[in-house]
Amino acid sequence: MGKRITDSHVRLLMSEYAKSGRIGVAALRADMCRQTGARYVHAGRLPSELKESRQWRTRPDPFAAVWDRVRERLEQDAGLQAKTLLEYLNGEYPGQFHEGHLRTLQRRVRSWRATAGPPQEVFFEQVHVPGRRLSLDFSSMAELEVSIGGERFAHQICHGVLTYSNWEWAAISTGGESLAALRDGVQAVLFRLGRVPEELWTDNSTAATHRPGAGAETAQREFNTRYLELCSHFGLKPRRTGVDAPQENGDVEAQNGALKNRLDQALRLRGRRDFEDLGQYRRFLEEVMERANGCRRPRLLEELAVMRELSASRLAEFEELDVTVRQWSTIRVARSTYSVPSRLIGRKVRARVYADRIEVFYQGELQECIARQGGGRETRIDYRHVIHSLVRKPGAFRDWRHREQMFPSLVFRQAYDGLCAGCAARTADLEYLQILKLAADTGQNDVEAVLARLAAAGTPARLRTVEEFLPGRVPPALPCVSIPAPDLTVYDRLLGRA
Repeated sequence: MGKRITDSHVRLLMSEYAKSGRIGVAALRADMCRQTGARYVHAGRLPSELKESRQWRTRPDPFAAVWDRVRERLEQDAGLQAKTLLEYLNGEYPGQFHEGHLRTLQRRVRSWRATAGPPQEVFFEQVHVPGRRLSLDFSSMAELEVSIGGERFAHQICHGVLTYSNWEWAAISTGGESLAALRDGVQAVLFRLGRVPEELWTDNSTAATHRPGAGAETAQREFNTRYLELCSHFGLKPRRTGVDAPQENGDVEAQNGALKNRLDQALRLRGRRDFEDLGQYRRFLEEVMERANGCRRPRLLEELAVMRELSASRLAEFEELDVTVRQWSTIRVARSTYSVPSRLIGRKVRARVYADRIEVFYQGELQECIARQGGGRETRIDYRHVIHSLVRKPGAFRDWRHREQMFPSLVFRQAYDGLCAGCAARTADLEYLQILKLAADTGQNDVEAVLARLAAAGTPARLRTVEEFLPGRVPPALPCVSIPAPDLTVYDRLLGRA
């Protein structure tokens, strides 16, 4: 098969022919034979201009006899796909059609939609005004497979984009799409920019909006009071996209994918995806965004010239809530449940709610720092908070609603399954709870290492065995007992033979 000649080849041919006036030389430099070059020189047209569209069929139309049936189906429901219609025809006309006819039917359906189908949705390109619109959106970063200290780092970013210049900035979020994460994202963008645009656009996430009351128009959502207070503090006009209309925030949606692709390429250049700590990863993210923003500097300057200077103070990074510790040794914060030390049961504590964590204070002293759960209505139980009570009530373990959270890792789960296979149910529960208490008292890592070692050796993970293998555990010293030689005269006196 000959080489395909493109418009760029012929343009080069014409340029070289104009310089030398010799078709052979021009064709050689344009990487084609002399005959081909002569044809294009004499025609004086590009290959795209010489190509004629074919209006005839090269083989009979297999759907000519049944097209009326297909058209009736399409007129009833224009959303039917060609593959569905082919399966329908195979049922109506067995043996007449096969998979090789799918492309032909797809072309016919596509032609019908273009000539007789229903109107399609029209998108209207918008004119972006400098300094007017800042779009914010959350985006999951799971596909980047970033890890910190060897452990997978599950997180999102709150991503802000100025729609005129495409300048962007983002803040890391590990607590889901919460109002606290949204507040951190807004402040990260504004204080990095040093200016304030007119409008802040978001989608209809629960961080910014909520459904109206019963009987109200459900197609529109209303802004949350605290979100309105955030916008008012910085002088931003809150705006939201329509329900199920993400294309209205299309600039930031497109930039989400572009930023993740840019980060992926930077990680490939870096050669590894693991970071020593969160600070190192945050600096890496900022460096990537700074390099991308460098190309947007001219249009950004136009935006900075018309935006007002940021004069508002930075808001606190947390919200404070007063909650009472319930009898289950848990508190409820932002629709999620968290365990706290059982000594606080019945006490009123103050929770500082950050975007990524919750700090629990009692009488002004920090009692616990808990990683915040992403989303809502989730539960996080730390076995250290309840194990001492659970050991005293082992019968409550088997049917406890949060029992699955009593396995800190897969190694602990495997140890429990091994106990269940080799012991009675109650014995297995009691042995496992004692091992879990040992982990709470002496350190989870050491106990986990022993359990892994026993599993590799095929040895059941009984409590006494785990204690024996724990590093640094000194077996109890046996008392030194001195037994003197017996006095045989005692027996003589007993028998009256003194």
